[in-house]
Amino acid sequence: MISPSLMLALVAMMLVLGLPAQATARMAFEKLTDYDFAGTTYYSVKNLSLYECQGWCREEADCQAAAFSFVVNPLSPSQETHCQLQNDTSAANPTAAPQRSANMYYMVKLQLRSENVCHRPWSFERVPNKIIRGLDNALIYTSTKEACLSACLNEKRFICRSVEYDYNNMKCVLSDSDRRSSGQFVQLVDAQGTDYFENLCLKPTQACKNTRGFANARMGVSEEKVAQYVGLHYYTDKELQVTSESACRLACEIESEFLCRSFLYLGQPQGAQYNCRLYHLDHKTLPDGPSTYLNHERPLIDHGEPIGQYFENQCEKSAATSTGGSPGSPPGTLDKIDTLPVSLDTIEDPNLTNMTRNDVNCDKTGTCYDVSVHCKDTRIAVQVRTNKPFNGRIYALGRSETCNIDVINSDAFRLDLTMAGQDCNTQSVTGVYSNTVVLQHHSVVMTKADKIYKVKCTYDMSSKNITFGMMPIRDPEMIHINSSPEAPPPRIRILDTRQREVETVRIGDRLNFRIEIPEDTPYGIFARSCVAMAKDARTSFKIIDDDGCPTDPTIFPGFTADGNALQSTYEAFRFTESYGVIFQCNVKYCLGPCEPAVCEWNMESFESLGRRRRRSIESNETKSEDDMNISQEILVLDFGDEKREFFKADPSTDFAKGKFIDFSFNNLLLSLNL
Repeated sequence: MISPSLMLALVAMMLVLGLPAQATARMAFEKLTDYDFAGTTYYSVKNLSLYECQGWCREEADCQAAAFSFVVNPLSPSQETHCQLQNDTSAANPTAAPQRSANMYYMVKLQLRSENVCHRPWSFERVPNKIIRGLDNALIYTSTKEACLSACLNEKRFICRSVEYDYNNMKCVLSDSDRRSSGQFVQLVDAQGTDYFENLCLKPTQACKNTRGFANARMGVSEEKVAQYVGLHYYTDKELQVTSESACRLACEIESEFLCRSFLYLGQPQGAQYNCRLYHLDHKTLPDGPSTYLNHERPLIDHGEPIGQYFENQCEKSAATSTGGSPGSPPGTLDKIDTLPVSLDTIEDPNLTNMTRNDVNCDKTGTCYDVSVHCKDTRIAVQVRTNKPFNGRIYALGRSETCNIDVINSDAFRLDLTMAGQDCNTQSVTGVYSNTVVLQHHSVVMTKADKIYKVKCTYDMSSKNITFGMMPIRDPEMIHINSSPEAPPPRIRILDTRQREVETVRIGDRLNFRIEIPEDTPYGIFARSCVAMAKDARTSFKIIDDDGCPTDPTIFPGFTADGNALQSTYEAFRFTESYGVIFQCNVKYCLGPCEPAVCEWNMESFESLGRRRRRSIESNETKSEDDMNISQEILVLDFGDEKREFFKADPSTDFAKGKFIDFSFNNLLLSLNL
């Protein structure tokens, strides 16, 4: 029990650290590498990226932890991922013992009272039951682990690089050293009941006390064996195409989306393939350290792909090592590709404007677009003018979250496409830089009214003359729908205007979405709380609210009755970032026809079958209605691409596998695998 005098000391220490007593709690995550905790999984999905898995947990209020694992295919150098969201986890229990689990990243949601919580996937790396001897800068007492981590982020007297928290004695130790600090002996030792944390909100320049550099990992294992293990068993945080090893090194040094600890350079670029991989891992992060690489076996089939050179972050190296130059270059120099001047010229070039407005540059809302391209040395500036104010977004296709501009009631706006890095995913081949830009009205979904432009800049490297080409692509192209096979009631069918079940449609086609039960049943059905969710991203769009009314009838109208079935006629749409779309509805039975809900939209009232029929005898109601959750997955092909060869025979896009319908009937749970 803490005495009053000690409590006063704690308050005084909080004031010294600059930690306000009523600071607003912010969401953050801690990550454990190759550890797993027991928990209750309420949703799981395969083949998500690490950051999609973590982002999904961030957006889900019920999610307390996310377990992300990947399995290496022994026949080829590929990874198959599995994301599990947990609404209950033992990671918050100090006495819970984690289990070792290879190729596992376990991420736990936290609430930290600090204004310095970073916008990175996780703020701390946690190592259970470990400490580093000595090297302590401050000792305070906090009632929770979260308060200790917040104190590290709020520390102003020194850069807090690591934390140790003793759960039993509530001791919080802050240090400006971590496992990578050199100049003194640093070793992790066992300490039951105390966890070690490393601050991952540091800026790249703060990763080391002194000079930060990169060198081949020397740990008693051959460099080739280490590089081969890294290529197969490290999860790639970011990959890009570079012209040299020094350019890959520089990309890791300046990376800001995560703290880059190592990189793998695969040699000179071959065509459009990426040859630089960045990682947040290094051998210090792995629980077994260098011995991890000793038991690694080569894949059963050697595809002849380059193994590459592996480099790790090392502290207190010479200045020549961390300059970013090529091997053999003088200290402090960079390759020519890294020293291009940055131009922020905003002067319009009248020769590049496109004042011709034809049908392809106008949409069905009557908005016409005058799109011009300005080719700069480090970016492609896409300038857009419209004949009337535009509301929506402009973004690079496939990078809607990292390369976008929100437009609010404006008739002139610009999007800058970076030519380097992956933020905008600009493609380059022998001096030709190209990208695809989307003009989208809705904030979440893509409709037929949206426009896509393929932009291109061609650079003559000898004379530095710059030209550009710009070609508008026709309206959103195709949607491929995999409907479920015929199954016991209920079922979903998607029909075209001729009442035929369809598998392939174009975006904007009128479709009939039906929820059906057999005609000879005495029950009626109604639907509410319907959500359209992106399969491969964390975006969702509620199409029917909890009362059974459509949230936006222009995207998805309300349900009407057709015999015992419910139907809604809508125009096909897809999400911005995902090929797969999941429709999910809550469906209940009524004894006889259900009473429709009365909805309002734009000051007009209409009916939608989303509310059950009220009955005078309440006891009959509880016996006659049954609750169901029904879902349907659809596959939406990327539009704007005239050729679809890359989707053929690709098992990763087979979203029809693993569909299910779960429903309860008089407390009897029946699961149907379709």
